[in-house]
Amino acid sequence: QVQLVESGGGLVQAGGSLRLSCAGSRGTFSRRAMGWFRQAPGKEREFVSAISWSGGITYYADSVKGRFTISRDNAKNTLYLQMNSLKPEDTAVYYCAARSTVVPEKKEVGYDYWGQGTQVTVSS
Repeated sequence: QVQLVESGGGLVQAGGSLRLSCAGSRGTFSRRAMGWFRQAPGKEREFVSAISWSGGITYYADSVKGRFTISRDNAKNTLYLQMNSLKPEDTAVYYCAARSTVVPEKKEVGYDYWGQGTQVTVSS
């Protein structure tokens, strides 16, 4: 069964950092591009970042470019999102997602499997 489990969320002050992790089973992770999305209260879920199976291709939303870094450790079946210089507007539930191909995608519809999310709250 496909399973993705996010962790690492929490409460942090503006300007601080958090590192999110997304652990998957081998079947969930192997040869799949992965992405991070987020949903703030009262807003639609939006794209944050994505990475190819090899890690050689990465995409970022303009709002996080230069502050967030996506990476993956395929040996550990784990996806990461390093978030620096956090802002109150980064407050959201963050979801990891997996595609059935090796190529990343910015659109939510391109992802087949989703985790349950982890809350990130940035105080001002």
